[in-house]
Amino acid sequence: LGADEFGFATAPLVAEGCIMMRKCHLNTCPVGVATQDPVLRRKFQGKPEHVVNYFFFVADEVRELMARLGVRSMDELIGRADLLDMRVGVSHWKAKGLDFSRIFYMPPVSSEVPRRVSLSQDHGLEGALDNRLIDLSRAALDRQEKVSFIVPIRNVNRTVGTMLSGEVARRYGHQGLPDDCIHIQLNGTAGQSFAAFLAAGITLDLVGQANDYVGKGLSGGRVIVRPTNEFQGASHENMIVGNTVLYGAVEGEAFFSGVAGERFAVRNSGASAVVEGTGDHGCEYMTGGTVVVLGETGRNFAAGMSGGVAYVWDPQGLFEAHCNLSMVAVEPLRSTAEQIAHVEPALWHRAECDEIILKQYIEKHLRYTGSEVARQLLANWEKTREGFKKVFPHEYRRALGEMHQQSKASRAAKSKAVA
Repeated sequence: LGADEFGFATAPLVAEGCIMMRKCHLNTCPVGVATQDPVLRRKFQGKPEHVVNYFFFVADEVRELMARLGVRSMDELIGRADLLDMRVGVSHWKAKGLDFSRIFYMPPVSSEVPRRVSLSQDHGLEGALDNRLIDLSRAALDRQEKVSFIVPIRNVNRTVGTMLSGEVARRYGHQGLPDDCIHIQLNGTAGQSFAAFLAAGITLDLVGQANDYVGKGLSGGRVIVRPTNEFQGASHENMIVGNTVLYGAVEGEAFFSGVAGERFAVRNSGASAVVEGTGDHGCEYMTGGTVVVLGETGRNFAAGMSGGVAYVWDPQGLFEAHCNLSMVAVEPLRSTAEQIAHVEPALWHRAECDEIILKQYIEKHLRYTGSEVARQLLANWEKTREGFKKVFPHEYRRALGEMHQQSKASRAAKSKAVA
């Protein structure tokens, strides 16, 4: 024991009014803490002062306990397993027969040896691959001139593209650089958080594969991950990126010529992505953006999804059994002619026909990755189009309708004022 860390779990939320209904993922929180429903949000009674008071009370009680133990500071508490009261936990029937001696072991060291962290951490940023990327991108960073180059990458290279994105954001803000101003091809296997927070104007084209958290917090850039020319397998049957890809993505595009792991596009709020299959919990808590899945999905797809749209290739009609239908509807993909004839334009995703959006992204996927799956789908589009399903959140449908009504009311008020 001896971690310099505190965990408060759900307690601060309780101070704000949480009653632990365990319905956070259903958008039905009765006290308005974890919901996008405007009616329920009005029930929220929490204030910042409530959390401040909670932590003051925690600090006061901790100070009293420390005084009782004869300890003067938090640093003196670190590693003091001898001060822990283990009787209640160890005597519980579930702990019968368990030996906790090694967990609470205190190494016999002299008082001069610190039990807490006393050395500053070295994250090795001086040797990060991004330093080289920044140097090679000087013309784009300084004068917005287009640059393109190829570099190798290994799985020890983590958060590649993030420091470069920081340089772009520092100079040009969230708007970033012109599209594809910096184009980098990387050959090899990327470490975790490849292209995290990637800024607008940067394209990272990875020929190989990547670990977890690809495109985390994507902020306008473009991410491409495709297999090498030597790869002989079927891309839609092989993993190419890990878990939690595009977590919290805000803006930008991603194209993956292969299968992604679990929680693909979790909490995506604006990015667009094409992938050839996903693990469990795809599009979980998604609030915006567009996701195209050209293959199978795992279970619990769209759990807690309140915004954006997903298009899923489902020629066998099995997808609905894998989808969490508590907050979304699964609909057949309408042709452009059918959508124009039968669907109110106010309910169109991105004010465009679904078929047009979907086909454009599959064409981009083919152009950027050379995907054989995309090639086959486009070769017989009139037939393959019928195998797609649209995942449309109920909340998103309601919001589009409300926005349309507000827009109509605003136009009517303006015309009345002019008259």
